[in-house]
Amino acid sequence: MRIIADTREQAPFTFAHPRYAAQVEAGALTIGDYSLAGLADRVAVERKSLPDLVACLGRERERFERELQRAAALDAFMVVVEAPWADLAQGQYRSALNPHAACQSVLAFQARYRVAFLFAGTRAAAEYATWGFLRQYLEGARKRLLAVVKAQGEQDALEGQDAA
Repeated sequence: MRIIADTREQAPFTFAHPRYAAQVEAGALTIGDYSLAGLADRVAVERKSLPDLVACLGRERERFERELQRAAALDAFMVVVEAPWADLAQGQYRSALNPHAACQSVLAFQARYRVAFLFAGTRAAAEYATWGFLRQYLEGARKRLLAVVKAQGEQDALEGQDAA
């Protein structure tokens, strides 16, 4: 699996664990921080630390909402947060943003833009979730492609019989 990490990622995941069997390449992504080679227009993952997420729910909200709007056009998109939900809900961050308002914003974004937010708890868990999400999307894409190829082969065979 070839994972594209956006060149603007300041601390990119390495996907170095042997279970990942992934190659990581730097590239410019228009949506998200991670995607798959050749499928950046179909799937992406946006990685957020808790301070970054809180900024996106507050002073950077308009920019973040524009990104979520663009992401809604993808087949699959997820925001993975390197912190537990409880840290957001309990206001375990440096910001005047009300924890209730922060949580309600996340829930509203999920409903409004059909975007999954996964509070992974730790950076390692967020990396695993990112890899797993991209892997599951890729496996589904492979199955869909094989079904199309099989259907096309059957169609070609039928057309060959009709011509005979």
